[in-house]
Amino acid sequence: MEKSLFFTKPTNYSYFLEKKNVQYHHFHGHHHIHLINMQNPNQQPHHENSSSRSQSPEYGEPVSDAKWAPRLLRECATAIYNKDSRKIHHLLWMLNELASPYGDCNQKLAFYFLQALFCKATDTGLRCYKTLTSASEKSKSFDSSRKLILKFQEVSPWTTFGHVASNGALLEALDGENKLHIIDISDTFCTQWPTLLEALATRNDETPHLKLTVVVTESILVKSVMKEVAQRMGKFARLMGVPFEFNVISELNHLKELTKESLNIQEEEALAVNCIGALRKVEIEERGAVIRMLQSLNPKVVTIVEHEADFSSTRNDFVKSFEECLRFYTLYFEMLDESFPTTSNERLVIERESSKCIVKVLACDNEISDQGDSERRERGNQWSERLRECFTPSPLNDDAVDDVKALLKRYKAGWSLVQQQVDQESPGIYLTWREEQVVWASSWKPQEKSMEGAT
Repeated sequence: MEKSLFFTKPTNYSYFLEKKNVQYHHFHGHHHIHLINMQNPNQQPHHENSSSRSQSPEYGEPVSDAKWAPRLLRECATAIYNKDSRKIHHLLWMLNELASPYGDCNQKLAFYFLQALFCKATDTGLRCYKTLTSASEKSKSFDSSRKLILKFQEVSPWTTFGHVASNGALLEALDGENKLHIIDISDTFCTQWPTLLEALATRNDETPHLKLTVVVTESILVKSVMKEVAQRMGKFARLMGVPFEFNVISELNHLKELTKESLNIQEEEALAVNCIGALRKVEIEERGAVIRMLQSLNPKVVTIVEHEADFSSTRNDFVKSFEECLRFYTLYFEMLDESFPTTSNERLVIERESSKCIVKVLACDNEISDQGDSERRERGNQWSERLRECFTPSPLNDDAVDDVKALLKRYKAGWSLVQQQVDQESPGIYLTWREEQVVWASSWKPQEKSMEGAT
């Protein structure tokens, strides 16, 4: 699942317009556009008549086809790129009439992408993004977020795939070591680690001591939330009989601020770094420096899990960026539709969280905000090119791959695994849904020359 699993209250569109009475006028003679009911933003859109669902008032094009939302959204994105104000206004009006967060996948896509396109057209993207983020932080609690994470893991392998693959690589690299130190750079509420603790407890040799250092760059994860996580992790470790130490590094605004000194790495520790959805939050220009910093730690292994989408190379071409964003989130929303019941509140909350990324990618014009995240995803081959400058790919062993295959059997049909070899462009394994690659997991070790230089 994209990004942090901390979720927002129902989207509030009141920040879209500075003046309460601003309207778009003169569409097809007399139409007035009100982008969502400003007094009741959660109200489903009102349709004056059914013709708006079947035909474009101006162009006479039917919109009742199975993929009407992507088509209209593409037209609107192209109109924004071409600065065709008349067509922009017309298409925004149409989308507003048809969109709903409570409808089918077409209506949902229209609803969430409409928000981003409106922000792009009115240059309000960064303000919108900050508002969404602020609302998200205010509405989150540990218990509700944890339950939602666990529910998502129950119905979809979207996140558990990366957990199982990474744990397999970590266990192999740390096999036989007595003092383990895992640096966890992710936002998963530590839901990955109970399985690993259980595996360590059943190791044939002496049970090792595990130190877990969680690196936090999101303010919503600190204080009471991480205190609760630490208590639960400590309790489970005691239950498993694994000597355990839990540390949190939370005084960071960006991952680039992390230093070797702050991690308190001891010479006798076998070090590993676990990055799940973390690197995409680093600004593009800073990713090389962060990867070099990870290399300087000289870990035994670095595990990387990222979504398979390219919001990076397309960032200076709005239409291409839009196409890739729409492709990825169409897959994501369709996956949620297959995984959750139609009336699922959990699904609605997860979809709402996606709105932050869509707005950030499409409407913030590459502005670096003070929120500490980038959302500029890259594909496995792009990450591999960066990582190969400092690391060598390390293939997952057969046991780890078998564990992932066994995991996928627990879910509905449509999920599968694609394995790449170390000499291929993007080594590692891919989670695929309906034959589309959606998540990439890989394992890396420092290049031999860097290890020799550290000794």
